[in-house]
Amino acid sequence: MSQALITIRRAMPGDAEQIAAVHDAAWREAYRGLIPGRELERLIARRGPDWWRSAVLQGSRLLVLSQHGSIGGYVSYGRNRAPALDFGGEIFELYLAPEYQGLGFGSRLFRAGRRDLADNGLNTMLVWTLSDNRRAIDFYRRLGGEPVRRASEYFGGEKLGRLAFGFGPLTP
Repeated sequence: MSQALITIRRAMPGDAEQIAAVHDAAWREAYRGLIPGRELERLIARRGPDWWRSAVLQGSRLLVLSQHGSIGGYVSYGRNRAPALDFGGEIFELYLAPEYQGLGFGSRLFRAGRRDLADNGLNTMLVWTLSDNRRAIDFYRRLGGEPVRRASEYFGGEKLGRLAFGFGPLTP
């Protein structure tokens, strides 16, 4: 797969089907064995094409990784949703279809979302991951994230740990 053919751009309503497909495949890859099966399928099902189309139409900050019109990943981001943590922005989700993983595309999406946050006055940011998601933890550490908060969340009655990584100001 040639990286020269890859672009990162704002999502459009017509991307909704492909974003939903990436979401489905990436969540199954990332969370199978971490989130209880029935709950995982419920969470995936609620994010179908209509949900993504609505998110785009409502102006959600959402970038996609595109190769000749095929969506291979996405990043969604905005203002930090945890005001108790002193960070301006937050990456809400960053996912790649399994065939796009391990090729550097996640880093490219991360940097694009982070740059857009900084360009809009949100120069510090955080991102949450499940505490047992070793792949995500290693990814955010490689990008310079520092653990700043632990929390927990219930998934289908099972309490899972979460970990927030903070990122300081971008340098020019």
